[in-house]
Amino acid sequence: MFAYSSRELGPSLLFIAAGLAVIAVIVAIVVWRGKRRGSRTLAIDAALTVSGWWVTLSALGAIMIVIKIFATDWAEIASTSLWVPWPSDLACSDDFETTGAVLRCGGGTIENIAVGGASLGLRALAGAAQLSNLAFTTMPAAMIMVICFQTLRGRAFSQTVSRGLTIGAIGVLVFGLASDICGGIAATAGLREVFSPDSEWYPMTFQLTVTPLPFAAALGLIALAAVFRQGLRLEQERERLQREKDALLKDTEGLV
Repeated sequence: MFAYSSRELGPSLLFIAAGLAVIAVIVAIVVWRGKRRGSRTLAIDAALTVSGWWVTLSALGAIMIVIKIFATDWAEIASTSLWVPWPSDLACSDDFETTGAVLRCGGGTIENIAVGGASLGLRALAGAAQLSNLAFTTMPAAMIMVICFQTLRGRAFSQTVSRGLTIGAIGVLVFGLASDICGGIAATAGLREVFSPDSEWYPMTFQLTVTPLPFAAALGLIALAAVFRQGLRLEQERERLQREKDALLKDTEGLV
């Protein structure tokens, strides 16, 4: 995932375009080298290369997150949704009869929080949320790596693939839930470290939100694992029938 923030729209779009261009160049190089070798698995080669880079960069990112927990004094809490009340001096109205446009009193949600001078516990919570989210988004690439590697070995339908998909489904569910839960806890704990209990910004309750995406992704991987297991059974049955046919032909030749 490419993320870039700028006041102007152009630099953000250029940054995203540059990231996509790098991926396109990597795929083009893999395809060009594959054609020179006469490879018939260009798509699989490209998918394996891109997923391999994805997993490698994610591993480096995980190392940086762990280093940041102990080497800095600030905590970055992102990809969470925390409701906070509006400040008391904000002009708003609860009247239903108005003569013009007015802002309704209430609150809003914040998704990105950076807390300076954070405690080690808060930094660890924020790091756990980031690591979980990173693992959650990297699991698809890891599954693609397993499938492509086994396919190139001529074992597309194997127990390794089905087991890998099952483990991946569990990992997606666990890391997805951990990302949502740890992010919500870290956001609330961060505001509690910053504001005193008598502040209007001090959150009195923990606001935890779990999205359905981890459940949907896990269900999809479980279904895909079932498809590969069925393919393995059909392949084993085909091989068994082929062995029986070869044995029958050998016995017939012996009788002749």
